[in-house]
Amino acid sequence: MATQSDSQVYQGEEKIIVAIDLGTTHTAVSFAHAYPGSVVDVRMVTKWKGQPEAAGDSKIPTIVAYEQGELVACGAEAHEYLGDEEYEVSKWFKLHLHPDSMNFSDEPPAYDNDTSASPAMEIPPLPSNVTLAEVYTDFMRYVFGGFRTFFQKTTPNGLAIWDRLSSNIVVVLTTPNGWDTRQQEFLKEAAQEAGIVQSEEDADLRIEFVTEGEASVHYVLGKINHKTWLKKGSMFAVTDAGGSTVDSTLYVCKALEPKLELEEVCASECVQAGGVFVDRAARSLFTEKLSNSKFGDEESISDMVDKFEQRAKRIFDGSQESNVIEFGSRRDNDREHGIIQGKIVLTASEVCATFDNVIKRSTDSCLKLLRGRKIKHLLLVGGFGESPYFRLRFEEGFGSHGTDVVTVEEPSKKAAAKGAVMWYIKQMVSARIARFTLGTQLIVPFDPARAEHLKRRSQVFIHASGDTYLQDAFRTIVEKGQLIPQDFSKLVSYNWSRSEKPESLVDFYVDLLVWEGEGNTKWTTDVNGNRLPQIRDLCSIEADLTPTIAGFNQLTSKHGIKYWKGSYGVRCIYNGTKLQARLEWKVEDKTYQGPIRVIPASVWK
Repeated sequence: MATQSDSQVYQGEEKIIVAIDLGTTHTAVSFAHAYPGSVVDVRMVTKWKGQPEAAGDSKIPTIVAYEQGELVACGAEAHEYLGDEEYEVSKWFKLHLHPDSMNFSDEPPAYDNDTSASPAMEIPPLPSNVTLAEVYTDFMRYVFGGFRTFFQKTTPNGLAIWDRLSSNIVVVLTTPNGWDTRQQEFLKEAAQEAGIVQSEEDADLRIEFVTEGEASVHYVLGKINHKTWLKKGSMFAVTDAGGSTVDSTLYVCKALEPKLELEEVCASECVQAGGVFVDRAARSLFTEKLSNSKFGDEESISDMVDKFEQRAKRIFDGSQESNVIEFGSRRDNDREHGIIQGKIVLTASEVCATFDNVIKRSTDSCLKLLRGRKIKHLLLVGGFGESPYFRLRFEEGFGSHGTDVVTVEEPSKKAAAKGAVMWYIKQMVSARIARFTLGTQLIVPFDPARAEHLKRRSQVFIHASGDTYLQDAFRTIVEKGQLIPQDFSKLVSYNWSRSEKPESLVDFYVDLLVWEGEGNTKWTTDVNGNRLPQIRDLCSIEADLTPTIAGFNQLTSKHGIKYWKGSYGVRCIYNGTKLQARLEWKVEDKTYQGPIRVIPASVWK
């Protein structure tokens, strides 16, 4: 990646860079035409089909409308189909991709602490006969098409520039801190189906991933004069409060010159506690208040939630005693339940109740990140981070710890989108902390003198050499909490044996596993051979290892058994924010690599 400091011109090759921040409720797209000798200007797409250009608002709704499984409309145009029984509108579909590690109880705070409150609203189901992959593909195709049109029409000589550079456009996709390789591979496949990239190889070359938090820190530090408060060795936190997640990351400044250089201090935090959960709590509140009203039907409640989200939620700062929700017409009245001329009024305490659970989870997550460390500055960004009440509570909570909560003057809804392009160019973060332990499964010699081996004797098997071995051992490649510098690479070697020399190893694969428990583990299963709940599949790496057969050696074991032994290695590479892995092997002292294919574990549980 080419770099550009705050005071330098762009030094790389000419290219178009586009960043897509696909959020739970809204999506934003930024882009830049970078060419040698220029200071890169990052722009936002502000004109979308069906949505007139709005000053200061560059986001579109993340919704897709279908009729009997066929795509009808995306974004603003899909809004007109909400509530129409002939159509199904997919919204909040990003929640379907969140891994189990981000999930928590779906129960919203009960209205007025009444434990008899109605059940929580589930994640909206997908439209009938439409898969999550199809929804993502349709929406990404729409978003990229809108970007293409905007670029061509608003860039001088845009058509010619597009024709010259479009086949090599760099696509940066933002993701929550809690996502990993599984979600990245899912998005790459959707981008390929959408025609944004042409093949798996093209996707690997042109698609980059950056966490929303890391993108946001590039945006904020590009907007404020960091040299007045940031010094070498100082720590600061960034909290990105979005639609469905609140991401927090702690950084330490390693250098200011010749360019700003940051490192993560500890594993970042990601909690499922964004703005949509305030909306969901509001739905629970309205449903309980109006359980015996004629306006307690699904359509009326949905209208109230929409109006609450569009105004009351966005302007509430804790001081407004009366918060008017205008959801109907002057003929809509139910005075017994507080509805007069299509309006219902919420008290300050009622609106606070819709925020409280989300704010607590957000502050708890950030405090967990700090773990008692004293920091002077916390940078707050994200669409939900613009809520006056959320900001107030954050300032109160962290101000008591001596921390200033810093925000940018202009709307930070575009922080992740704009920051993602800035991230690609500037690359200020030089090292990151592993959020989980990565390893593989292997076999180990059975040792009857060890108690832990005796407990697993039901899993003993006879090796090709005639020796006894145990299955399901775990070998760590990268440990949780480990500092991983840019372009980190680690090779782990393995041996394997066969009673007969194989003729082909075309479809050889190795599973990469994640340990999400505390500390380390020696095994992937319990003593009865059942998979430990803290172990999950990350992905598989494949390669044709047939060339290694030439390097197999025939050996004779201590039991007098002849067998064949070969070797290979798994090399894990962190290239920026992407985890890559490939197989390596040797034949007559010459090292070979891949080609390999990274296969994601299913994102469905």
